[in-house]
Parts: sequence; structure tokens; C-alpha cells
Amino acid sequence: MCGIAGILEPQCSREQLEGRLLVVQRRLAHRGPDSQGLYAAPDAGVGLVHTRLSILDLSAAGSQPMWDDTGRYLIVFNGEIYNFAELRQELEAEGETFRSRSDTEVILKMYRRYGANCVREFSGMFAFAIWDSLERTCFFARDALGIKPLYYHLGGRTLAFASELRALLEFEHIPRRLDHVALEDYFLFGSVQEPATLVAGVHSLPAGHYMIWQNGSVRSKRYWEIQYIPEPIEELEAVKTVRKALRESVSRHFVSDVPVGIFLSGGIDSTALVALARDLGHENVSTFCISFDDARYNEGDAAARTASHFGTQHIDWRLTAQQGRLLLQEFLACSDQPSIDGFNTYCVSRLAHDQGAKVVLSGLGGDEIFGGYQSFDRVPGLARINRLLSLVGPVKRGAARLLVNMPLAGKYLRLASYFGGMPSAGGAYWCMRGVFTPDEADTLAGKYINGTSGEKNSIHFGIPIQPTPEDEVSYLELTRYMRNQLLRDSDIMSMAVGLELRVPFVNRLLLDTVGRIPASLRLAKGKNLLVRAVPELPDWVLNSPKRGFSFPFDHWLLSEWGDIFQRIDAESPVPLHTWYRRWCIFALENFLQKTGIG
Repeated sequence: MCGIAGILEPQCSREQLEGRLLVVQRRLAHRGPDSQGLYAAPDAGVGLVHTRLSILDLSAAGSQPMWDDTGRYLIVFNGEIYNFAELRQELEAEGETFRSRSDTEVILKMYRRYGANCVREFSGMFAFAIWDSLERTCFFARDALGIKPLYYHLGGRTLAFASELRALLEFEHIPRRLDHVALEDYFLFGSVQEPATLVAGVHSLPAGHYMIWQNGSVRSKRYWEIQYIPEPIEELEAVKTVRKALRESVSRHFVSDVPVGIFLSGGIDSTALVALARDLGHENVSTFCISFDDARYNEGDAAARTASHFGTQHIDWRLTAQQGRLLLQEFLACSDQPSIDGFNTYCVSRLAHDQGAKVVLSGLGGDEIFGGYQSFDRVPGLARINRLLSLVGPVKRGAARLLVNMPLAGKYLRLASYFGGMPSAGGAYWCMRGVFTPDEADTLAGKYINGTSGEKNSIHFGIPIQPTPEDEVSYLELTRYMRNQLLRDSDIMSMAVGLELRVPFVNRLLLDTVGRIPASLRLAKGKNLLVRAVPELPDWVLNSPKRGFSFPFDHWLLSEWGDIFQRIDAESPVPLHTWYRRWCIFALENFLQKTGIG
């Protein structure tokens, strides 16, 4: 796991490139505390930087930027290729030789043989750039599900890129202006929706895409998309299929030259990882948990019992509101693009790092693939109700007006906005996951960009045709909430402390396999298929209420943290009835202050 950045700027001198790259490299140092590398072409115009967190091949042979053995291709790579050993064996059988034990060298040789199609062979998380010194092109790629980030700006013929938005903004030629549409989307969802960023002209390379730069222009192409294609299967066979796929994924995610730990809560997904790790023969694994005195949020007792049951080396941090407040400034200093999440991941990552860990597994993704959220029931239900109300227009409009006038805002305002529009699955999903209404988002955006856009933002998604409404929800959870919020925050907050976070459930091969199981089995209530595939799950985990990895923010913001958010409440042009509405504005203003964007 690493930080990467670079600039492709024809007619720029080597000295100028090095000066700019050194500034960006310093900004990315936290992502790679073990070593740094920089390359600026002698003939000018191309510069790449890398900061390294050594996980595979800890020797200098794994350092980057790395040339292939022909001296034609140069790579900077962030991530892990979990099937690199199998790919290496295939390449060696075809006569290739290797100078290192790293997955980086495998990527180089795969690209040299197969070009852009090499990305279809990689199982892992990655964002990388490969410079072709002969053709003078640069190839960029991002993993299928968007675990690793890659931001870029194309201005004229110059392209700059980096692993983090704030690092990219260290290139002084990039204008620091807010993107109005992206800002409204941020208020709608509590996170920025790729490929947009909050900075006008800066984009995120979408998940499952590659991009080629040549002579100042770029072209991109999707190489993979989520598509559920159910096939007839007996329930027992489905259980066996999931069990095998999960074991393979967890096994691959333990490939490392340093110890691998696990974030352990009281829930099914992280417990399943611990159970499968034990089944695969990994003993004395370190597990990490954040707990609270507030029983409504505390999963520490269940996690400790699970750790004892499976024999892990368990570390628990009983976090108080006062300790959380002290960590808040550290968290804000580490933040990249804002969201209404991330603080929880920062805290548990900090715990793992302070205990000497360099690699951890997270259960992120289990809910999205196996139907663990309430949205799998509620979104299809809301869409059905809206379609029925559409048949009687006056009743529908009356219901919308009634909801608008209810004293409790938040979800009721979102419902009113949804029932006043089209009965789409995307709109119903926004009702579940949204923060502010389109009107509120437009008003809030106007506060930061000098007036409203004058156009009402609509809730719409490009959802590929899926077999069932529940499959549509799974698609939305994976590509919206997980990708734009959970994965992005997990990357930033774990790398802030030099920790590699791996997500075995967020795996293309796993999704390709379980995606062939019909939704009636795969998304059954209580994550029944996952539970049956991991029978080692203890009763105290299965019988406990679902909490999610959440913190007692609603209490903290009204008590020990209240003074921090007083100004937010006083200056907001729209009502702020919930902690996440306050946090949404608070996180944005921190981002604007830190970056100087306006």
C-alpha cells in the first residue's frame, strides 16, 4: 500500500518537475513511511513519485518507481494484487524472469504482454500509472470495485494525478474552485459521488476503468461492471459455493510478508473473517475493537467474547467522549474529501497502528453483498408505494404536502421530496441514505458558491438492468454508499497512520461467483446465506441486534462536543435536526479551510 502521484507536462524542465514532485511527495509521506522514490525524465515532461508502505518484498528490490527489465515501462502502483503469485508462475512458465518478489513487477510484465487487457487478470485493490517511454503514453487503471483512489486534472496538455485530492492540489497550476453540482450531491448524500470531486476540473478515475494519456489528450474505457446474472442452484449448493469463495478470498487477503490483523466488532461480517482465518490455519491473529460505555453502541463485550472463543490476541479501546474530542483535530487534519463518516475508521486504525500493525482486514462489504441493510426491504417497498400513489395524483401530492409540514424534518422531508417526484429505485434509495433534500442542497450550496444554481437537482442513477429490485439495491449500496463513502474513508483514514486496510468481501472474483446466486437466496433476511456458509459463527453474534460500526455522535454532539458545533447550528440556512446534518457541514468547512477552495 502506498501513495502515488505524477505529472505529464510537455515542455517542462526536469528541475521544475522535481521541485513540484517533491512538494507532492511530502504530502503523501504518511501513506508510505518506509521509503520514497522519485523519477523525472532527463528529456523533461514526465515525473512520477511514490511513497512506500512495505508489505510484499520488504527489500529495496520492491521500491518504486520501478522500471521493467527492458527499460521501456515505468510504474508507480498503490495497492495489492492478491493473485500475483499465480500470475508470476504463468509468466515464468512462458520464459519470464524476475528481479524481485513483488506484485509490482508482475503488473509491469503483464502490461508488457497484454496491454490494457492485463487489468482483467488482476484480483486485488489497485491504482497505478505506467509510463511508456517509447510511445510516450501513460496508462492508468483502477480496481474493479474502487477500493483504491486515483484523482487527476487535465489542463491543456498537462495531466497531474495523485492518490489523494489534497496532495493533487499541491500542483499549483490546478484552479481551486468548488464544483457546484458536486457540492449539491455532497449535501444530498453526505459524500461526493465519483467521478466528480468538490474541485472543479478534478476527477476521480471511476472504478473498473482504465485511462490512456497521449500527447495531452485522454481516453478512458470501462473494463468491468457489476452485473447480477442468476443461475438455478439448490440452496445447499449455494451455501457450499459461498463458503468456498469466502475461504479463497480470505486466504488471498492474508498474503503478506508482515502479520495481518482484523478489525473485530460484535457483528456477523468481521466475526466471519475471524472464523474463516482460524479455519485456514491462521492462529494468534491480532484483533482490534473500539468500545463505549453507552450500551446502545457498545460492541466491545461481544467482540471480546468472540476473540476469546477463536483465540485471537484482542485489543480493545474503551473510547470516551473526551478522548474522542482530542482525536477529532487529528482526524480533521488527516481528512481528504469530506463525508459524514470516517472518524470511526480513523480511531480503530489508530489503535491498530499504535499496537504495531501494518495490515488489517475489515468486514466492509458483507452487508452490501448479502443483504444486511434495512434498505433491501425498504427501498423496494418505497418504490412500490410511490408507483401506486402515482396512479392517484391528488392523493400523492397531498401526502407529499403532509410530510413537508410535519415537525420532524430529515427523513420526512426526504420522503416528501421523493413522493413529489418519480417513483424510481434511485429516489427511494436516496430516501434511505440521503442527508438533505434537493431544495436544501441548492440553498446550502448557494451559501458557499455565491447564490443558488437556479436548477433543482434531481435524484437519478444510471442503474444497469438487474434481475430484481433487491439486486438494484445491492448495486446501489456497492456503487454509492460503499464506494463513495466507506471505501474512500477507509483508504484515507487507515493510510493516515500508515496502515494497509484490506476488504475480503469487496472482491471481484467473490462478487462474480456469488452474483450468480439468485437474490432470493443471496439477499435473504438476516444474511442467511452468509450465516449458513460460516456455521462457526457463535450464538451471541447471531442473536445480537445489528448496530453497525457506529459511534455515539448523537449524544456527543449534544453534550461534550456541543460547543464545537454551535456556530454550525447558528449559521445554517436550513434546519439541522440530526448529528449527521451537522457533521456534513462541519466536515465540508474543514475541507474548504484546509485547501483554501472557494
